[in-house]
Amino acid sequence: MSTKIGILYATVDGQTLKISNKIKAVLIEKGNEVELFSIENFDGKVSDYEKFIIGSSIRYGKHNAKIIEFINKNKKQLNNTKNAFFSVNLVARKPERALPETNPYFIKFLHEIDWIPFQSAVFAGKLDYQKYTFTDRLMIQLIMWMTKGPTNSKTNIEYTDWDKVDQFGVLLNNM
Repeated sequence: MSTKIGILYATVDGQTLKISNKIKAVLIEKGNEVELFSIENFDGKVSDYEKFIIGSSIRYGKHNAKIIEFINKNKKQLNNTKNAFFSVNLVARKPERALPETNPYFIKFLHEIDWIPFQSAVFAGKLDYQKYTFTDRLMIQLIMWMTKGPTNSKTNIEYTDWDKVDQFGVLLNNM
């Protein structure tokens, strides 16, 4: 029997979309019916789905404001539906910051909202200085310098652990 699953995401540079598509592929492979939506064009209801997954990237220490607004507005529906949330951020490139319980952005996020997802995950994103605007590149280089990460403006590293994404997809299937 097929489960109807909605995945809602917010992305800045495309990595959260890439991760959402991978989760979608895992769930479809397991026999589910999955619909993927950007926060920019979702006009449905959480209650239209048996499971609802939300993913958001971080930029300058914050999750997407529209995602936070969506969660706050739809908290009751989310709590009445099997749900999950995943965060995509570069701090998660460090193993000691790669879990929801140890990732400072995820912890901060939970304090900003009055909602606790049934399942959660944190994935490392991608660092591609060439894609950023001049200002973003400088800001991200400063942040990376402060956190002892790569600062070379030609750096292009995908930190995402795809096996971990697959495992999360299986976990969501079994939720």
